[in-house]
Amino acid sequence: MFTLQIGLTLAVIAITLIAFIREWAAPDVIALTVLCGVVALGLIDVSAMSSVFKNEAPLAIAALFIIGGALEASGAVDHIGRVLRDKLPGNIRLAILGFSVLTCFFSAWMNNTAIVAILLPVALGFARSKDVAPSRLLMPLSYCSILGGVCTLIGTSTNLLVNGTLKDMKMEPMTMFQLAPIGIPLSIAGIAYLSIFGPKLIPSRSTISGSLDIKDRTTPLYHILIGENSPLIGRSLKDTPFFDRNKHVHVMEVRRKGAREMHSLNTITIEKNDRFLIALHGRSGKAAKAEELCAEIGASVLSTIDGVVTELVIRDESSLAGRTLAKSDFRQRYNSVVIAVHRNGVNITHQLAEIPLETGDTLLVITAVNNLAALDETRDFVLTDIAEEAVATDQPPKPRHHAWVSWAVLIGVVLVATITDLFGGEDGKGVISWLPVIPIHYAAMVGALMLLWSKIVTPREAYASIDWQVLLMLYGLLGLGLAMQNTGTAKWLAEGMVGMTQGFVSPQLMPWVMLWGIYLLTLLLTEVLSNNATAVMMVPIVVTLAHKLGVNHWPFTMAVTVAASTAFALPMGYQTHMMVYGPGGFKFSDFLKVGIPLNIICWVVSCSLIPLIWPFHPV
Repeated sequence: MFTLQIGLTLAVIAITLIAFIREWAAPDVIALTVLCGVVALGLIDVSAMSSVFKNEAPLAIAALFIIGGALEASGAVDHIGRVLRDKLPGNIRLAILGFSVLTCFFSAWMNNTAIVAILLPVALGFARSKDVAPSRLLMPLSYCSILGGVCTLIGTSTNLLVNGTLKDMKMEPMTMFQLAPIGIPLSIAGIAYLSIFGPKLIPSRSTISGSLDIKDRTTPLYHILIGENSPLIGRSLKDTPFFDRNKHVHVMEVRRKGAREMHSLNTITIEKNDRFLIALHGRSGKAAKAEELCAEIGASVLSTIDGVVTELVIRDESSLAGRTLAKSDFRQRYNSVVIAVHRNGVNITHQLAEIPLETGDTLLVITAVNNLAALDETRDFVLTDIAEEAVATDQPPKPRHHAWVSWAVLIGVVLVATITDLFGGEDGKGVISWLPVIPIHYAAMVGALMLLWSKIVTPREAYASIDWQVLLMLYGLLGLGLAMQNTGTAKWLAEGMVGMTQGFVSPQLMPWVMLWGIYLLTLLLTEVLSNNATAVMMVPIVVTLAHKLGVNHWPFTMAVTVAASTAFALPMGYQTHMMVYGPGGFKFSDFLKVGIPLNIICWVVSCSLIPLIWPFHPV
């Protein structure tokens, strides 16, 4: 029976969908607003709201972020990626196969975005060295990070969130490798599709530096001193050759009396003994010469340092999202100069200072080589350069044992959670009655603490490795799922779906038809929504649906879990797509062309195999 509470819950769901699609605010802000909203509307009471924060899924995800951060910082995955880069031949199909398998394997154990952030510069380096289009490697990199995440419980936050939702509903949770029987075939099918058809379907596109015809990615930076007889003294900086577009002078830094000038360049008046750090770089090498410029302006070169023209991709949690270069004091804050912005397949080169930046934008910047490590530490960007020469010389590499210990901790967490789940159980159901079942959130927390006590990561590094936006968003969305259960909305929607289908489908075929329909609906929602938001909304509905049909809930739960993590058709469908969107020079239509067939492959393979692995009527 339709009630006022169900109507209010449906209204909250509709507003939530619109807010996510239209990006009215950051995802975590939207989710927490939803949590407060369902309490204010009386859909859940205040005491029930506190139960949301007892859910173990965000805790497990936070601990796994720390372990993944330790692996990322140790350089273990990066080293393997560079070995692969150096050993692979230039054959594009073999290159796609090699990078796809590597990405798929590691994403089963680590955060997907971390894997893409690590392997993105490696793949770009390979593309440059073999003279192949980077786009043909970057799209498989994103797709396979998703496919690998479907293979294990810890492969993606969505899997853990579904597991936590099942526990909240007092149902049997998933095991560590319960998804493997469906995730592995999907990964094999996806890798085969990308390796065989990728070179034909994925367009050959260049990075932003390639599309702007920038040949030299290395460039010297000059420290120059304004002499006492310089004709520029007393003149506004914007009225000098420094601002002459034909000379391609990029001012990186202004120092006066030993201190950096933190004001806008437009407001600076030149004085004698001012020191400038400048780059002279233009397309196809068209730029002024240092000697000629200094002779013209009455300055002398004090020293030169190594610079690089590189691309920085704005992360989803970046502090720059929504801000302009001018208001963020980009030049002073990051010691870099932006010379172009790539967005939605378009290179923007004019009026850059006033353009609000967006997640996924690729910035073409000039910076010092030894500044790349500092840029990486801000966690505002995904770097596309990680070559050995790009690491700050004053920053020693992590000891080799850090990688081994980090891997040992991750393997230990997986083994403990798996073995105790298979053989433990104090209720007499386990093979070893005295062995307690250790849940993944506890095992992961102990693993994270081991890394902290052993000094593999510091507390500051641990906190920095956690994606707090994801955690806060999960807590907020769990409140929406709870409201759907408490108000009977999930039951009402499930009964409605069954009622609409009963007139067209026989009872014997009903579970099959509903399975294929549920997968497709989840997939379509995931393409335009957060995968976690989709999973939280769909799990209560499909569990209720299974009970209504009198069948096992696992086929429908697995369909939702897989579909919520296999969205390939739209670049906004998954955050790893946005990470490669700019560096690959992609257009919106590129993802439709390659992603829709892959969506169909996953749909057909999943819905064909799931009932065989988890029967509707288990024996």
